[in-house]
Amino acid sequence: MSKIQQINRRDFVKLFGLASTGIILGCNVSSNKKEFLPQVDGTFTPNLFVQIQKDGNITLIASRSEMGQGIKTSLASAIADELEADWQYITVKQATGNAKYGNQNTDGSRSVRTILEPMRKMGAASKMMLITAAAKKWNVAESVCKAENHYVVNTNSGDKIFFGDLVDEAAKVAIPADENIKLKKVKDFKYIGKDLKSVDLKDFTHGTANYGIDFRIPNLKFAAIARCPVAYGTVKSFDSTDAEKVAGVEKVMKLDKMDPPIGQFFGVLGGVAVIANNTWSAFQGKLELDIEWNYGDNHSFNSDEYKELLTQRVHQKGKLVPGKKGDVFTAFESADKIVEATYHVPFLAHAPMEVPNATAWFQKDKIEVWAPLQDPQTARAELAHFFEIPIENITINVTMLGGGFGRKSKSDFVVEAVTLSKEMNAPVQVVWTREDDIKHGFYHSTSAQYLKGSLDKNGQVSGWLQRLAMPSIASIFKPLSDYATGSELNQGFTNNPYSLTNFRLENAKAEAHLRIGWLRSVINIHSGFGNNSFVDELAYAVNIDSVQFHLDLIGKDRIIQGKSEHPYNSKRMKDVLKKTAKMANWGKTLPKNHGLGVAIQYSFYSYVATIVEVAVIEDKVKVKNTWTTIDCGLVLNKDNVKNQLEGSVFFGMSLALYGKISTKEGSVEQNNFFDYQMTRMKDAPNIHIHIMDKMNEKPTGVGEPGVPVMAPAICNAIFNATGKRIRSLPLVDIGMV
Repeated sequence: MSKIQQINRRDFVKLFGLASTGIILGCNVSSNKKEFLPQVDGTFTPNLFVQIQKDGNITLIASRSEMGQGIKTSLASAIADELEADWQYITVKQATGNAKYGNQNTDGSRSVRTILEPMRKMGAASKMMLITAAAKKWNVAESVCKAENHYVVNTNSGDKIFFGDLVDEAAKVAIPADENIKLKKVKDFKYIGKDLKSVDLKDFTHGTANYGIDFRIPNLKFAAIARCPVAYGTVKSFDSTDAEKVAGVEKVMKLDKMDPPIGQFFGVLGGVAVIANNTWSAFQGKLELDIEWNYGDNHSFNSDEYKELLTQRVHQKGKLVPGKKGDVFTAFESADKIVEATYHVPFLAHAPMEVPNATAWFQKDKIEVWAPLQDPQTARAELAHFFEIPIENITINVTMLGGGFGRKSKSDFVVEAVTLSKEMNAPVQVVWTREDDIKHGFYHSTSAQYLKGSLDKNGQVSGWLQRLAMPSIASIFKPLSDYATGSELNQGFTNNPYSLTNFRLENAKAEAHLRIGWLRSVINIHSGFGNNSFVDELAYAVNIDSVQFHLDLIGKDRIIQGKSEHPYNSKRMKDVLKKTAKMANWGKTLPKNHGLGVAIQYSFYSYVATIVEVAVIEDKVKVKNTWTTIDCGLVLNKDNVKNQLEGSVFFGMSLALYGKISTKEGSVEQNNFFDYQMTRMKDAPNIHIHIMDKMNEKPTGVGEPGVPVMAPAICNAIFNATGKRIRSLPLVDIGMV
């Protein structure tokens, strides 16, 4: 639901720090239809806005964080298109963290699908106001006026007036009622659905983009923190003598562990902080610390033993998950064939290129922060809680993010910076090292899955039993959350894309011994790997082509209406698979030791199919080609979608080939990119992307849906090349890379 209003000019200057001239429109919108944003002090508080100035420049406030996914460009294009603006006049300003902007959490591939329509309506409303102003100036009917490339044109006389020359009069025009705002038809789009250059392109290419780690302020101190090798361990004692001898080090202090209230926030691990007048001295001082730790309950945690424990549990009966269909056990008894398999995914780290960092300035009764954050409002609320500062006295400035992938939606590094700023009575920048990032982050959960399927005499699946054990993300917020939650299971398990007559899902216990956090595509990584690998095994068992087997299993065309406004449409799922198979020339004769593998996933309301070609030479895997098709409904910026899917190929390859966090005696064994590797450019495959033309459908997610298909498609391709079935990731563990 949206409401467009003129913004009070005094509030505008206060909120955005921009000149209060021209047309200034704001819009309240919530991504949750059951929530309505509050009025603050009785004034209108928009979370989206557009300003048109006398020089024709148009400024947009971006409420979501920019981390390379192009959200600033995409949302700007929606307003510009409906407004009939000239792209060269568009600029975008990043919003601070504030509840006035509605939900600012930039994850879950939700930004476009939740605020696209209000953006378009603001552009259309602004255009209507400019047309009304021009019609009055010419003393003609509005029907003979149209907006075109930053001008209003009189279609009778051919006269035209520049937008900037109309803003004074247009600002006096009543805002059109919501029901009277007419949006463009797809055929008339000028920017939407096209390839647009990023509004940040110049900064990206000239090295002038400012990330959190670039921020500087006078008298800034720099801090590095030594944290316990074991999650949630604490400092017993420390000797800082040698650290204090490092030139530039100004102070060494204990940083207490900070536990948040149950169900809220992320807290701080604690440790020993070294504060210096430069980053290098802080890092060097940290290396000189002599610390004795209380390792705590997780000291005995060994990931190899834990993998075996989860495997044992999924081989036993678990808790039945709602949504059971038919009777799988009866289906098993009458089956022509039975197929069973167990799959493993290890713990994973986010490892964004820009490590966690934050600059904070604690000044008596107010706090100001500059940081690369995906969820600035949670950071703001967490600071208000821990430091007992009124939330209105806390300013969160969101910088450009050098990658996020879910890591920067957690605000622990911000709380660390504020704590140290308060202690130092000066602004402090906390910078994590790469080793800090790998060893002390929030990890994507490991999992074990057991699947058992029955096949009838016609080669059709008659029963599907699936058991899952994975430490839940809920464990961050609530102790003893030892089972996957319903929202997690709804990411490819309870809502898998297949038509199954007899289906049973069981949930097994899995305690968390590390900090668990969502990572790009979240639980779809588990469901995508298990489901697609198992379907490939079922197809092989009955000697049916894998693509055809997927199509048969998806079943007849049907639409399933869930709780959202995006029903599952099986035809759209089949269409992306058919298109991908055609692109890859599925079934073609391949060179020796080459194989094709296929995988599909329905996630974030989008439909994705990927086929991968691998070559396996001397037992080493080389990914040669990938073909991916996505149906994500209306596309704002095709170049953005293509970029994100290309990025998903590299992200998914990295997880499949190298991604693994392991522990021994509670400590993460990996350190840096040499032992937590990423796919290098030399290993890049040929990437082929197709975006389905579904511009009349509602927009769905893009940033994450391309990831879950990569690992199973690679592993299925390896099987077709070698006959070797891969059920446990990553491939580096078995020497295949």
